Amino acid sequence: MRKPIYPVILSGGSGSRLWPVSRESHPKQLLPMMGETTLLQQTAGRVSDPQRFQPLTVIANSEHRFQVAEQLRDVGLSDVRIVLEPEGRGTAAAIAAAATLIAEQQPDALLLVMPADHYIGDVEAFAAAVDHAAPAAEAGSLVLFGVRPTRPATGFGYIRAGKATGDGLHAVAAFVEKPDVETARSFLERGDHFWNAGLFLFSAAAIREELAQFEPDILLCSEQAVGDATRDLDFLRLAPEPFARSPSTSIDYAVFERTSRAVLLPVEFDWTDVGSWGALWEMAPKSETDNVCVGNVQAQDTSGSYLRSEGPLIATIGVRDLVVVATDDAVLIADRASDQNVKLVVDSLRKANCPTATHNRKVYRPWGWYETLEVGHRFQVKRLTVKPGGVLSLQKHFHRAEHWIVVEGTALAQVDGVERLIAENQSIHVPLGAVHRLSNPGKTPLALIEVQSGGYLGEDDIVRYEDVYARA
Repeated sequence: MRKPIYPVILSGGSGSRLWPVSRESHPKQLLPMMGETTLLQQTAGRVSDPQRFQPLTVIANSEHRFQVAEQLRDVGLSDVRIVLEPEGRGTAAAIAAAATLIAEQQPDALLLVMPADHYIGDVEAFAAAVDHAAPAAEAGSLVLFGVRPTRPATGFGYIRAGKATGDGLHAVAAFVEKPDVETARSFLERGDHFWNAGLFLFSAAAIREELAQFEPDILLCSEQAVGDATRDLDFLRLAPEPFARSPSTSIDYAVFERTSRAVLLPVEFDWTDVGSWGALWEMAPKSETDNVCVGNVQAQDTSGSYLRSEGPLIATIGVRDLVVVATDDAVLIADRASDQNVKLVVDSLRKANCPTATHNRKVYRPWGWYETLEVGHRFQVKRLTVKPGGVLSLQKHFHRAEHWIVVEGTALAQVDGVERLIAENQSIHVPLGAVHRLSNPGKTPLALIEVQSGGYLGEDDIVRYEDVYARA
């Protein structure tokens, strides 16, 4: 009988190469980059068959915990263990923690490790590949899935297949990181190099044995972080101090480039790491002029371009092979061949302490989201949407007053102990220093406008007395 397979999704990335849509506060795995559902939801959907897979484990950034949980609930996945990293320490530490947790349940279980932000077009082919790889993983091998390349891509890592080991698998001869175009063309011609899809299948025991041999500090720190983990609502928080001591590196460097137990399974399903705007252009359906247009776009005499608007109109005339991406607060214009350099723009913005590098205008909270519409001298205007049943914390501000105007739905406002229902087109004033709370008692989203006024309007001017989401 086959050993149980425990899927593990790694969801700690920031997705900076897809800026300005993807940012640290709301990265690409939480966005619908390829279709109507998010990349995280698509990844989880590939391993949701209870006949084939055990319940899912997600290793996530603590800042994204409520978004991750809500997105999984939205696609009907409630039996999910969400493990929170105190900080990013690379995929080796995350996988070590997942293997330790699952080994506590079943030491010989298989782990299917997947990035949260990749796209696979053929789910059945993916499942068949996992079934194909399972016997080798049960026998103690560490299986990598290598996608047969269809073009000389320079943005992917490659794995060179070595000697055949039987049943369509190969020893791993070498890893090659993002070659230049001529080298990538030679790989395509030779036929023995495959894209490194970042997909792994191995037993909890096997990966822990290899970590113990090559990176014992990573394994030890992860074991301590799991052993001292704490419960936070429905989340499991890894202990911060031991996890921070773990060396920060990828599982490729920590284990796969050093072990003799790695084997490669070549696969041929549609795959991309959604690692650049050019990768999205490659995978998406195109117009007769080879354009991909998403959102509010008008393209005249334009070809070979990826044009995406998250708000304002994009109009192009007489251009070729461009990437143009617009959000409410930023516009990216790049030669499609240079899209791998988007991260350099983000790094430059970070160094300049520009919030646009990491944060969107729309800020997600466990109760919903808010968006800043206007900022002026001693005032700020926000739009808030509160989910049905959503409750903001009981709080007060030292430096600002607030005025709430309900646009849609019904709000329950509490100000200095007095509760009042506010219907559409009604409003309420919250004086400076008043202890207050807002909630949505209805069954539809609550939309309102918040006008803040005062000498200081920063988000850190808040004292929380109660919070149903256990935020500090």
